[in-house]
Amino acid sequence: MSKLPADRSESVFKDFKKPYNKTQAFVEANRCLYCFDAPCITACPTSIDVPQFIRRIANDNVKGAARTIFDSNILGMSCARVCPVEVLCVGSCVYNNEDVPPIQIGKLQRYATDQAFEKGWHFYEAGADTGKKVALVGGGPASLSAAHRLRRYGHSVTIFDRANTLGGLNTTGVAPYKMKADKALEEVEWILSIGGIEIRTGVDIPTDHSWEQLQADFDAIFIGFGLGNDSYMDVPNSDAKGIFGAVDYIANMKLENVDVSDVQDAVVIGGGNTAVDAVRELAGLGIPNVYMVYRGDEEKMSGYAHEWVEAKKENVLGYWRSQPVAFIAEKGRVIGVTCLEMDENKKPIPGSEFAIGADLVLLAIGQGKQGALASSLSGLEIEWGKIVVDANGATGCEGVFAGGDCINGGKEVVN
Repeated sequence: MSKLPADRSESVFKDFKKPYNKTQAFVEANRCLYCFDAPCITACPTSIDVPQFIRRIANDNVKGAARTIFDSNILGMSCARVCPVEVLCVGSCVYNNEDVPPIQIGKLQRYATDQAFEKGWHFYEAGADTGKKVALVGGGPASLSAAHRLRRYGHSVTIFDRANTLGGLNTTGVAPYKMKADKALEEVEWILSIGGIEIRTGVDIPTDHSWEQLQADFDAIFIGFGLGNDSYMDVPNSDAKGIFGAVDYIANMKLENVDVSDVQDAVVIGGGNTAVDAVRELAGLGIPNVYMVYRGDEEKMSGYAHEWVEAKKENVLGYWRSQPVAFIAEKGRVIGVTCLEMDENKKPIPGSEFAIGADLVLLAIGQGKQGALASSLSGLEIEWGKIVVDANGATGCEGVFAGGDCINGGKEVVN
C-alpha cells in the first residue's frame, strides 16, 4: 500500500468526539443497565452484544470487551468512530425514554478497540487450509471483513482493487474529524495481520483481469466494489474549472494536499450525508463562506440532522428549496451558481431565479451504481444498478457472492 503524505489537507482537523480515559470509561460503563432484551443490540447492524462488552469494561476486562466487539464486527475500531450512533445504538438506549442521557456506546467501543490496537491484541488465527480459493473484488470494508472471516475458515483469499490504497471509503471518504486516512489504514493492517490474504492493487476488474479468468482461477468470487463515480449535472458551464464531485474532492483532501487559499465562497449541492460532511470539511479548511444548496426542505433532507446542527455551528448556511440550473463561469472558471426556487412539490417557481457566488463547487448528488461491471456474469441479476443477492449474499451466478454498497446502494460502514 502506498504511504500517505504527512502534509495532506485532512491533517488540520481535530478529533470531534474526544476519546474516554479510563476513569471516564469506568463511570460511563457503570451507568449501563445491562438490559436483558437490549434495544441497542437490535439497533446495531452487526448485532454486537453491547451490554456484555460494557459490563466487561466496568469490570476492567477491556481485552474481553474488545473481543466481544470484534467477534461481531471486525471493523469495530472504525465503526466506533464513524457510526451514526445517534440514530443506531445510542438512539435506541432505554435512557432516552427516561429523560436521562443515553449511554455513550460509541465512545465505550472506541475505548476498548483502541486499546486492542495500541497493545497489539490479536484474537483470531487462520483456520486449517481447506484448499479453496476465493477472489474478492474491491478493497473496502465489505471485502476486508469478508476476507478476514474466510481466512478464519481456512480458505485462501486474494483481494483485487483498482486503487493503490486499500480501505475504500473508510480510507478516502470518512470525514477527517471522525477518522483520518492513516487510522483507517492502521485498521487494514490489523485485519491483514491474520495472514494469508494476498493483495493485488492497481488491478481493474474486468478490464485488467476478466470475470472468466477469476472464475477459472478461484472456487468462489465475492464482489464488494462499492459505488461508482460522482454524479454530475447536465447544465450550462458544468465543465468549468472549480467544479468537482464531492467524493473525489474529499478523497483528494484526505490523501493529498488541496489548495483552498484563494477560495472565498464554496457551494455544496445536495442534501445527503456526503453533502453535510463536505460543507463541514470545507469550513474546517478555513473557507470563509460555505453554503449547502438543496432542492428540498431542511427538515426533510436525508443527511443526519445531528451532523447538520454541527455544520450550522461552524457557520455553514443552507439554501432550501433551491435547484441549481446553471453554473456561472468567467474565463473557463466557475464564479457562481444560478438557482431557481422550488415549491413544496419540488417544482420550479417561474421568475424566482437567483445567483450564489462560488469559487468552488462540490456536487454531492449521488454516485453511480456499478452493477453493470459484473453484468457479463451469467445468472447475475441487476436491479436499479445494484447486484441482487439472497439472504446469504449469493447472486444468481453460481459461486459468486456480493456485499456492501454494490448491493445496498450506499450505506454506512457498519452495513
